[in-house]
Amino acid sequence: MIDLHVHSTASDGQYSPAQIVQLAAEKKISVLSITDHDTVKGVEEAKKAAESTDLTFIPGVELSINFPTGEFHLLGLGLKSISSGFQNILDTVIENRHKRNSQIIDLMRADGVDITLEEMYQEFPNTTLGRPHFAAMLQKKGIVKHRQQAFDRFLAHGRPWYVKKVGTNLDQAIVAIRESGGAPVIAHPMSLFLSWGKLPDALKDFYDRGVVGLEAYHPGARVTECLRLEEVAHKIGYFVTAASDFHGEKIRADRKLGHTCGGKKIEDRFWTENLKPWLENH
Repeated sequence: MIDLHVHSTASDGQYSPAQIVQLAAEKKISVLSITDHDTVKGVEEAKKAAESTDLTFIPGVELSINFPTGEFHLLGLGLKSISSGFQNILDTVIENRHKRNSQIIDLMRADGVDITLEEMYQEFPNTTLGRPHFAAMLQKKGIVKHRQQAFDRFLAHGRPWYVKKVGTNLDQAIVAIRESGGAPVIAHPMSLFLSWGKLPDALKDFYDRGVVGLEAYHPGARVTECLRLEEVAHKIGYFVTAASDFHGEKIRADRKLGHTCGGKKIEDRFWTENLKPWLENH
């Protein structure tokens, strides 16, 4: 098994980068990429932890991209170094996240919830703070029974404490990832919320702009959709990847390390026949 899309405590995962590597090694996963949201802070820790295992570690990231519908997340897989352009993107994203978090706090406090931004950063140090952390804090304070309820009542789109995320420009993200030696790969394309009538043309446009891979297999999609995505990807010219989007059992109990849609084990072919050849040739 392999897994090319996993999250650690550097963003919104349950386990530290080193713990994820250890867990993956115990599960006999041969290739692993940690792709935290808008940060590479966990990469060095994971890389060091992987040195004492037989596991091949692939440095990665998951960038939020500005897009009119749904959610557009772009993976950068196989990063060799962080270019100045890439660092500028990460710095800007962190600044925008801080502003958004402050706005969420203001909305909460206006409704009588006693939470401060300083308290949030103390509770969740060394992480990229986002809505999952607010949901966890609301659960801790007994305002909601579980994290999903926090989203359903307060934090999801259209709810009273929702603040739109400011992402990254797609073309700048593509250049930054490729300058840093990585492959730009579209994560969970069904979350773009495009109809099957519009999706192929959009994917062709992204490919023409420099995106090279498509995460066709993801636990958030049906198996039939994933098979269809792989077919569309090959027609356009993308290589295909598969992932668990694992965050940890306490955060997303339905997602298992090394497994993707329909509970299927992630096959080596997504590394050996897809991502690996591209990285070796670029």
